[in-house]
Amino acid sequence: MRLLATFAAATAALAALTLPAHAAPGSLGEAGGTLALPLRDAVKVLPAADETRAGYTRTSFRHWTDADKDQCNTRNEVLLAEAFIAPEQGARCALTGGEWYSPYDDVYVEAAGGLDVDHMVPLAEAWGSGAGQWSAKEREAYANDLGDDRALIAVTARSNRSKADQDPATWLPPAKAYRCEYWRTGWR
Repeated sequence: MRLLATFAAATAALAALTLPAHAAPGSLGEAGGTLALPLRDAVKVLPAADETRAGYTRTSFRHWTDADKDQCNTRNEVLLAEAFIAPEQGARCALTGGEWYSPYDDVYVEAAGGLDVDHMVPLAEAWGSGAGQWSAKEREAYANDLGDDRALIAVTARSNRSKADQDPATWLPPAKAYRCEYWRTGWR
């Protein structure tokens, strides 16, 4: 995540270079607007901190909850949303049939049991980038985020487990054709 923060800050700094020299601080928006600085000054104000996973446990992020109380937990909500052939939904949201596409490894999957739901930015990576300071409710909301299509994705269990809690510096999807999309979607 440090790489991402640095990339985002560098992008913002470079964007500032395109502003007219006479642009007033905050002139591109309301409070928290863009400040135009020369690159050398913008680089000096970039925050930098070492990531730490000290204290991280996966159980710090309560996940696969049923926020809307429809008997489908977050995992199954993602599977229902991403199926291109809809599965049948039985009692307590048991899924049978259906078909999915796993972009990480460019394969089609015909059984929900062959899929994992991946946190595009792994929970451990989020912890190391500041989620360790969040409340339990904030971590739960992050782990079950159905409001952003980039947060969770159905992929083969094999690809999700090979990724584990790695970031793009150490893991990229085996399907080379999806790597740019993976970076753009989950890590911008």
